[in-house]
Amino acid sequence: MRVAEPTQLMDFLIAKMGGMARSSVKQLLGQRRVKVGNAVQTRHDFSLKAGDVVTVSSGRGNSQLTHPKLRIVYEDDDLIVVNKQPGLLTVAATPGSSETTAYSILRAYVKKQNARAGIYVVHRLDRETSGLLVFARSQELQHYMRTYWRELVTERTYIALTEGVLEPREGKITTWLTEDKRNAVVYSSPVDDGGDIAITNYKTLKISNQQSAINNQQCYSLVELHLETGRTNQIRVHLASKGCPVVGDRKYGHGNEFSPIDRLCLHAKVLAFIHPVTEKNVRFESPVPKEFNLPLK
Repeated sequence: MRVAEPTQLMDFLIAKMGGMARSSVKQLLGQRRVKVGNAVQTRHDFSLKAGDVVTVSSGRGNSQLTHPKLRIVYEDDDLIVVNKQPGLLTVAATPGSSETTAYSILRAYVKKQNARAGIYVVHRLDRETSGLLVFARSQELQHYMRTYWRELVTERTYIALTEGVLEPREGKITTWLTEDKRNAVVYSSPVDDGGDIAITNYKTLKISNQQSAINNQQCYSLVELHLETGRTNQIRVHLASKGCPVVGDRKYGHGNEFSPIDRLCLHAKVLAFIHPVTEKNVRFESPVPKEFNLPLK
């Protein structure tokens, strides 16, 4: 359908689609079934100019993300929020790597929609950590969100399965972290030693009934954690510093020695932030992995 005179996309589609309701037009846009030229367009107030060509697909053969390690939970013209499975890097560890990552999967996805489209990493999760990640659709937005991340984020909640029981059961951990990039290890200090301050609030939700007076590591706790800062490996280092490392943590804990589950038991459950374009608070929640549900009380 060729545009004869300047108008907004919503008005054009209503006029051309046989009097289709506004809600139905918005559904078409939300399903990414409308293109202006060669680019998918989802904004109902997008400005059309004379000569533009608008096409509406039948809904068959649309590009969709189908990957066992990554699922899109939210998508608009500015951002994509995904749920990542354990075992998948956010982005390649070294330039030129051919390893599949969350970034490479999303890049291929957006390129199918528009060959000139890009995707940009806003923050990261460790390879073995599952849960919510946000990506920007432009480099400018990526820079803005990285610069003002602490101001934009309104809630960031993780769930961990830990070895042993935290004492006290609820509280705040504050230490100074220093990253040794050569060995890829983060060190924690209870006093300011020149490192970056890191603050984690925690609350024990459940405790397993497998506690042993001889070996406390046979007891497990399900812990909710709220980040005030977002340092590299912060939660893993903080829990280890309390003597209760994350179950399955090979770097700061005992790996699979005491683990009933073959993975690092850390999950990014809630991510809420002020949308940098709409300025509205958006909140996303990912279910706690079923394997975390050990016999807990």
